[in-house]
Amino acid sequence: MAGQGSAGNVIAAVCSFFVPGLGQLVQGRLGMAILQFVLAVVLWIFLLGWAIHLWSILDAALWKPPATPV
Repeated sequence: MAGQGSAGNVIAAVCSFFVPGLGQLVQGRLGMAILQFVLAVVLWIFLLGWAIHLWSILDAALWKPPATPV
């Protein structure tokens, strides 16, 4: 992934739109993907899952990979 605003982040955000955490999985962030998916499932029971779902989309769209040392 090239970083914020890249085509990869747009694809990840679209993936997270359909399934919370899927975009993070596409970006290779397994831990965050599991966390967001589980939180979304649990909170949808209390009708608050939309907040995690939105967070998942924004997180995927705005994520910047860590800088690699040269």
